[in-house]
Amino acid sequence: MSHQPLSLDEALASFDALWSPRIVTRVNDYDVRIAKVRGEHVWHTHEDTDEFFLVLAGELSIALRESAGERTVVLPRGSVFTVPRGTEHRPSAADGAAILMFEPTGTSTVGDRHAPVPDHVDATTGHPLDG
Repeated sequence: MSHQPLSLDEALASFDALWSPRIVTRVNDYDVRIAKVRGEHVWHTHEDTDEFFLVLAGELSIALRESAGERTVVLPRGSVFTVPRGTEHRPSAADGAAILMFEPTGTSTVGDRHAPVPDHVDATTGHPLDG
């Protein structure tokens, strides 16, 4: 990781893959990842960690399956939301979005439990920005 300032706009412009996060930096034992997204991700759960989302562009929806039932939160540009550990969720962006996520290094994009992973979703722990 470089110890120089990084433009998120330039970082996002450097790749086109959807649902395939790039690691832009690390903070202690956490990755800061950016991703371009469109359509639906997969229902999944992170058993041992919360998942933080910041919408950089567009609008992101996150469907949640909670004890009180199912609900969807809608995050316009500039909004943040944290999915609590153990909560089944499915991010989506009908018109596309750019997002930033903050989660422990090594966290899988499809969590610990998930539905079958469709071809358009990259099951990864993040890729280097230049990779």
